[in-house]
Amino acid sequence: MKSVLKKRNEYNQTNRNGLANLFRSSNANYTGADLFFKTLLDCGVDTIFGYPGGKVLSLYDRMLEYQGINHILVNHEQGATHAAEGYARVTGKPGVVLTTSGPGATNTVTGIADAFMDSIPIVVFTGQVEIPLIGKNAFQESNIVEITRPITKWNCQVRSIDLLESTIKKALQVAVEGKPGPVLVDIPKDIFIDECPVIPGLNDQGKSVIGTPFETKQTYLKAAELIKKAKRPVLYVGGGVISGGASSELRAFALNNNIPVTTTLMGLGAFPETHELSLGMLGMHGTWYANMAVQECDVLIAVGARFDDRVTSDVDGFSPHSKKIHIDIDSESINRNVIVDVPINDYVKQALQQLSELVKMESKPFWLKTIQQWKSNHPLKYQFDDTVIKPQLVIEKISELTDSDATVVTDVGQHQMWAAQYYSFKRPRQFVTSGGLGTMGFGLPAAIGASLADPDSTVVCICGDGGFRMTSAELATAVSYQLPIKIIVFNNGSLGMVRQWQSFYFKDRFSHTMLHDSNPDFQKLAECYGAMALRASKTEELDFVLAKALSINDRPVLVECLIDPGENVLPMVSPGAALHNMIE
Repeated sequence: MKSVLKKRNEYNQTNRNGLANLFRSSNANYTGADLFFKTLLDCGVDTIFGYPGGKVLSLYDRMLEYQGINHILVNHEQGATHAAEGYARVTGKPGVVLTTSGPGATNTVTGIADAFMDSIPIVVFTGQVEIPLIGKNAFQESNIVEITRPITKWNCQVRSIDLLESTIKKALQVAVEGKPGPVLVDIPKDIFIDECPVIPGLNDQGKSVIGTPFETKQTYLKAAELIKKAKRPVLYVGGGVISGGASSELRAFALNNNIPVTTTLMGLGAFPETHELSLGMLGMHGTWYANMAVQECDVLIAVGARFDDRVTSDVDGFSPHSKKIHIDIDSESINRNVIVDVPINDYVKQALQQLSELVKMESKPFWLKTIQQWKSNHPLKYQFDDTVIKPQLVIEKISELTDSDATVVTDVGQHQMWAAQYYSFKRPRQFVTSGGLGTMGFGLPAAIGASLADPDSTVVCICGDGGFRMTSAELATAVSYQLPIKIIVFNNGSLGMVRQWQSFYFKDRFSHTMLHDSNPDFQKLAECYGAMALRASKTEELDFVLAKALSINDRPVLVECLIDPGENVLPMVSPGAALHNMIE
């Protein structure tokens, strides 16, 4: 892997100085393509996930001259966006995508929507037909700006080379500032070919500075008074704590005041799951004790979370006894789903710092004892069976073998919930998953991005058989770049989560969810791409197979686990039911 990434890792000031000399040469011709790469390098971008096509050929031609750019050739443009998401979710920096016009651009829509729902900073650059042809239904033209307007934080089309540099810099800045999100920049082919009217400089990207808190001191004092009077407080933590870089502030605030912490799916890792104050995940497939703590608390402190339906279920019956404080950088998220008593529209990091200065609580031994009893009486559990592999056991063993320190990437479905429940996450940006949109096919390409973002981390990609099939061609990408991803495919011969809902709510009428007859031989599929493949069909084989997979570091390895086909994800709150009405 290190040899593959040599271009990126060896890019240094000598390369930058050489680039500066190129642009200062009076005999050089400077095109929009040159300006494109110069600006990306100037802003610290060194990795692009892309796929070439007609309207960006001039870019790909000039790319050969820019040794600081590490281009990752994917197998599908959707894979490029998910890989960029994986890169962004691990690093916090914007993931960058480059595609051609028409279908190349429209193939990115699912990934852009996924990033929008989860507030992930990616910047998608799409080629476009020449300016005189725009709006005339030219070959491979699509109005990608209008198509993606509802699912981007900001998007635009560049109509002049004079605006190219400033637009690129703005795109990268907008993606990460405030509430992060996806940005799309559409660039007509002739902009890349045009020559720059002036010699572009090599100016550093402008650094954005987080200003003073938005909220008044009175708002913080009101929130602090509620918390100090609480007898049964709970912190409800979402992905905003991770994207806002506030995990250390959260931990300090929780520990100093002995407040239990429950996290959303996107918030896993913001607070260590191994700590006694951790309640694990709440919501539809949350822990029994997390849901009960939320229902019985008297003050609920929501930090960087959005009260989505998978958390609240029945909104009218959600946390009915509590006063609610909501901290979020996005003002539109506050009071949108649940009306709160104290809204705090501010950066979560600064908000927690402010509250830490104002709140010094005594321990609530009765409340903590009650929660401990709930944990003892209603732990996460499953029935062990040595004749068939239980998926929860697979997750537990992976957590044990990796010392709970791997970067865990999942696809979407039952395996995703089992990973959330049974892997003991210890740090932020450790869990990479598709939350709000729930995109099947996300897992493998996102794991590629995660592996490139942190080559020294063990990356474990957990997929179901259905979701893996959707983007399995990205195995070629993982093999090509020698990425040592451990791909765990849970094969239960079905679209597991859909089958579970059909079982619970449609009287076991399994309409078009069984995959036994159409699943490929996953071992042969992996091997034909050049990956290593292993299979565990019995519980007794798990330890050896997983340890073997984790020992391989020169290529991806796929582990097919033949799991219990009838296993369901529990606990479960039925749609529309109150959060405390759980099926155990």
